[in-house]
Amino acid sequence: MTRTVAVDPKRALRDLGPALELAGTAARAKGEKAYLKSDLVFYGTPMPDMRRIAAEYAKAHPELDRRWLRALAEAAWKSDVFELRAVALALLDRQKRDLAERDLPWLLDLVDASKTWALVDWLAATIIGDVVGRHPASLRWLPIWAKQRNFWIRRTALLAQLNTLKRGDGDWELFTRLAAGMLDEKEFFIRKAIGWVLREVSKKRPKLVYEFIRAHRDEMSGLTLREGAKYLSDAQRRTLRLEPWRDREGKPYR
Repeated sequence: MTRTVAVDPKRALRDLGPALELAGTAARAKGEKAYLKSDLVFYGTPMPDMRRIAAEYAKAHPELDRRWLRALAEAAWKSDVFELRAVALALLDRQKRDLAERDLPWLLDLVDASKTWALVDWLAATIIGDVVGRHPASLRWLPIWAKQRNFWIRRTALLAQLNTLKRGDGDWELFTRLAAGMLDEKEFFIRKAIGWVLREVSKKRPKLVYEFIRAHRDEMSGLTLREGAKYLSDAQRRTLRLEPWRDREGKPYR
């Protein structure tokens, strides 16, 4: 007999809120709000504390299941507090293996309503990315997301394979097709996402990245090119008409 968990997300948020607020500082809250240019309320809680509070809550509530996690996340997104949303993601992150392809629509709804990279990237690369990595059939959704009006959803289409691609797995052809279709976009967060994935993949598979950049060099924004080519060899960079990469101390990358 399957046990049914009583879902009371509002009570959970009331329990989590004071601990999050206590761990924050007004100075950090002000700084994060300004940095993220967000309309949300901030407690100024450091990420390690949010993860700790999530871990303590999960330990005290071992009965949590995916249905409860969804209810909590959706309730958190109805609040205007950044940390309540973030702690819901921390709990989802801890149990992301309980999620499946059927959860992608509501996870994408969270992306749609996030309006900040600090939440979108956690959802896209870590939580949605884990689902996509374990359920390759769900890759069929990425071309659909790549055509959505909300650029955060388009960014998710690019970042959903970030972790699998940088491990040497994933569907590189699919990523390059989606990325090539977005190279003319003016949106900073799209240009940055393409460069981010290229940069991470180049650490293990530089030839793939080099060949993609060489084929699309003149279509890329400066931002995408700088990010994507950052760790390519000096020889590859010269072929791409780029200066050798230097770190902040002026030392060449090796």
